[in-house]
Amino acid sequence: MAEQKLRLDEAVDVLKAAGEPTRLRLLLLLAGGDLTVTDLTEILGQSQPRISRHLKLLGEAGLIDRYQEGAWAYFRLRGQGESIALVRAILGAADGGDPVLERDSARLKALKQTRSERAQDYFARNAAEWDALRRLHVGEQEVEDALLDALGRTPVSRLLDLGTGTGRMLQLLDGLYEEATGVDASRDMLAVARANLDRAGVSRAAVRLGDIFNLPLEAESFDLVTIHQVLHFLQEPEAAVQEAARLLADGGRLAIVDLAPHAVEDLRDEHAHLRLGFSHAQMLSWLEQSGLSLTRVVDLTPSTAANRPLTVTIWIATKGVAHVSPPVDVGQAAQPLAAGAR
Repeated sequence: MAEQKLRLDEAVDVLKAAGEPTRLRLLLLLAGGDLTVTDLTEILGQSQPRISRHLKLLGEAGLIDRYQEGAWAYFRLRGQGESIALVRAILGAADGGDPVLERDSARLKALKQTRSERAQDYFARNAAEWDALRRLHVGEQEVEDALLDALGRTPVSRLLDLGTGTGRMLQLLDGLYEEATGVDASRDMLAVARANLDRAGVSRAAVRLGDIFNLPLEAESFDLVTIHQVLHFLQEPEAAVQEAARLLADGGRLAIVDLAPHAVEDLRDEHAHLRLGFSHAQMLSWLEQSGLSLTRVVDLTPSTAANRPLTVTIWIATKGVAHVSPPVDVGQAAQPLAAGAR
């Protein structure tokens, strides 16, 4: 496909929007992640009305995105487009040793450190509960390695992670995607995710507050959607699968990581699990009803089932391909496909 170029008037508009000291400083800051007006006011030492006016101009020029999260609005540099390519070239030419930019960078670093400390405090308060759950199944490293193997390394343009939690999938798959969005219903978890992405230096992923069942996102706009250990918390997991399918482009893939059927009833009360795992037959039915074809299944069962009774399953499905019988990969002794799951 031929590379698209900006018309002369479009290039001039971009240069006008970026060609002002405060707006250039804002673009440099927003290229590194999500920031609020309050954040930007603290970093630049300018009034809120002034910062808001510059943000409005950058938004009108199509250079930044604005996301509402409760009472807070977050801003960041837009991910793709010819205008953004020009902006990134301008930002890349800026001298990081400039005293003004050095001060901005130092203040941004301090702000992110404070944000990280607050997020980690929340994470620490809940770590014991999460650790107790992790001890019931195979190690996270084994699950992540299996997921990477199942997905392969073919690059994707846009990734969507539903129920992003700590943002781990966005970190794990960094380098595979050009642009990624993580969605979660918990502001506390989004704070953890933002801190983790900052710490890992992941700049092409953003996290948003949203309802997994009704996302204000354009249909068929993502090449890969991931749902990692989320469905068992939902009253209607099939609705989340349908929403994921709506957002997948033709040929796009859905990767679901969740628990196989089990009998650990304590998870209902102690960890708010609404579903005690999912069978292959159940998942296949939901995927097919959503217009997806199951193309691969991976079962990861701990070798010491008495102490770790939970099997983790990875389902990979594709939109717009003919149905094929998926191979079932096993980690230790896994369950075969349930009866009725072709």
